[in-house]
Amino acid sequence: MKNFVGIDLGTTNSAICSYDGSETRIWKSPEQNDVTPSAILIDRRGHKYLGQKAYDSAPWQPDNAAMLFKRIIGTNTPVNFNAVNISMTPEECSSEILKVLFGYLPEEMRHDPDIGTVVTVPAAFNQMQKDGTMEAARKAGIGKVALMQEPVAAVMSVMRKRNTDGKFLIYDLGGGTLDIAIAESIGGRVNLLSHGGIAMCGGRDFDRVLVDNIVKPWLLDHFALPEDFSVNPEFKTLDRVAIWTAERAKIELFSKEETVIGLDESFVRIRDKSGEDIYIDIPLQRSILDELIAPKVDESIQAAREAMEKAGISPDDVERIVFVGGPTNYQPLREKVAFELGIAASTDLNPMTAVSEGAAVFAESIDWSSQSRGRKSSRGAINTGGQFGLNFNFIARTQQSEAKIAVRMTGPVNPGTELQIDSLDTGWSSGRISLRDGAIIEVALAKPGENVFKVFAFDSDGGPVKLENDKIIITRTDASIGAIPASSSIAFEVLAKVGGSKTVREVLVKEGDPLPKKGTVNFKSTDLPSHLTKVVA
Repeated sequence: MKNFVGIDLGTTNSAICSYDGSETRIWKSPEQNDVTPSAILIDRRGHKYLGQKAYDSAPWQPDNAAMLFKRIIGTNTPVNFNAVNISMTPEECSSEILKVLFGYLPEEMRHDPDIGTVVTVPAAFNQMQKDGTMEAARKAGIGKVALMQEPVAAVMSVMRKRNTDGKFLIYDLGGGTLDIAIAESIGGRVNLLSHGGIAMCGGRDFDRVLVDNIVKPWLLDHFALPEDFSVNPEFKTLDRVAIWTAERAKIELFSKEETVIGLDESFVRIRDKSGEDIYIDIPLQRSILDELIAPKVDESIQAAREAMEKAGISPDDVERIVFVGGPTNYQPLREKVAFELGIAASTDLNPMTAVSEGAAVFAESIDWSSQSRGRKSSRGAINTGGQFGLNFNFIARTQQSEAKIAVRMTGPVNPGTELQIDSLDTGWSSGRISLRDGAIIEVALAKPGENVFKVFAFDSDGGPVKLENDKIIITRTDASIGAIPASSSIAFEVLAKVGGSKTVREVLVKEGDPLPKKGTVNFKSTDLPSHLTKVVA
């Protein structure tokens, strides 16, 4: 397999990236954007629009459009398109976005039967939400799929850009979710020490704060509207337009000190109770935005402190804060978080695409031939067969730029027999080496991805000896993920003693335990009432 795919299936925006073992590539939308809005619109003729066009049209057709369905994936809550009398599940909506993203890939890549795709989910997702995401991927028909936590994907991107040891705090603030991860890199191997976050905290919440505190009071002051217009079906469109306009102004403040939450009558296309055309024209300064979002930002800072506490570290132990997600493009937010935590900020990554890039890199490390989607083995061995039957043992996957190949002889060999290992990538050669059991040959891994070497053998007269297996492949990887902490505890509730009535909780995996984890717990069976037989997660 030459290509691996990572998809950041976001609450508000999604992205897709491929990785060929050496380089990552973001596949852009038809509008040539790195990200695609997670939005669906179905018009009155039944035509379906996805992405940017759906997002831009949604405020004016709220009963035809759906967004934010990631927040309810894994539930029975339907997504209704009332204007066209259509109902979809959150999984069906997510599958539509996945299909659009996958369609950006070249045809030969899409139809490759061996291609593997990693789709990311928030660390806070429970099993039902993860199952819902897998169901969406199945409905999208994108083949072999595995899930990965978003902060873990972000860590992969970080370590790919920053080849240094240390501890890092990943602050991933998306449209709908805040994920915090504490990661440690040692020799290119990354362990997650802890993670946390807030399930309902993101850019969408910032937009709502702007509307509730700025736009709504202004509209009530300037037009004949009911106090409850934001929940009044008659003015549902106005509420959506207000959010859309507020978000645009918020994004403008990422690069400006002041802007206008503005939309003239020809765009709003709504009249108030007295028949007057509604417009929006509200000056907005950064200082006002900072004040309004401060409570949410403070909550996020507290979540970061709690994640550090779980990991048993202090800010002095952390090398950098790595910011991921669209809202972290806002410099005052980054500065406040970094100042309050007392940790320097990193600017190595593109916050909008880091998660999809990390997911694509992680996809390369998965053994896609296994049902469990486990990792590829880091150990390699070949038996050359033929006259000598030599064994070569080596590390098949490493972050280092060099590797060692050990020679093991399975039978007697005449004195004067030699071997040679050549790189098929660079032309480097070890030269002829006297063949002996236990010999160690050091080879340079000249490039990321697969480095291919060919083994030659020569008899005591210098003549070539045919080998049935003569290729050694060693993959120089980006950072690899080691332990991932459990996001929740798993336990059995059992009787304290046979014949008794008191129950106790037998914990199998504690929140924060490194995964995977193995162990054995024995229970005695008894006639336990069905309401006491359960697993607690």
